[in-house]
Amino acid sequence: MLIGYARVSTQDQTLDLQTDALKQAGCEKIFTDMTSGAKAERPGLQDALNHLRSGDTLVVWRLDRLGRTLKQLIATITDLSEQDIGFKSLQENIDTTTSGGKLIFHIFGALAEFEREVIRERTIAGLQAARTRGKLGGRPTLQSRDPQKIALARKLHADPTMPVSEICATLHIAKSTLYRYLRDKSVVGTAQQR
Repeated sequence: MLIGYARVSTQDQTLDLQTDALKQAGCEKIFTDMTSGAKAERPGLQDALNHLRSGDTLVVWRLDRLGRTLKQLIATITDLSEQDIGFKSLQENIDTTTSGGKLIFHIFGALAEFEREVIRERTIAGLQAARTRGKLGGRPTLQSRDPQKIALARKLHADPTMPVSEICATLHIAKSTLYRYLRDKSVVGTAQQR
């Protein structure tokens, strides 16, 4: 059985073009959504996925109607494939019920994986290049901070009339940084969080 899914992003748009194409393709039932593809909540798509059974095929007018990102598309189509459910995109002529369609889908998946690997390799190379120049990524360690500023933070915090927000504003630090300063073992004395 062919099950259609159509989606438009706004109420101003019409589903007619998509539903006409899905009917012409032979879809017996069509589910719809009027919401952005970026939103996780798409009740029409969820209803379509719940309606599908082994041997059925989900049909969309274009790939971007099913998902916004290649990663999202691949995950959805892989889930369908694992349930023995086919997928067709009318505009891109992709049909995973055929050997050619499966090939195209696997090429998409390989390209997405390749893109993730390239990004990861570039990130690692950039971090290594920065390290060789003496730059370290991430938040500075407590030891590299000014001990006088840490001592001043403790002194201000010891004054019960001084609110934490005022201490942070005076020292130009976040609340979490203040508490990290207070826990620092290199400055004598202890302080309680308030």
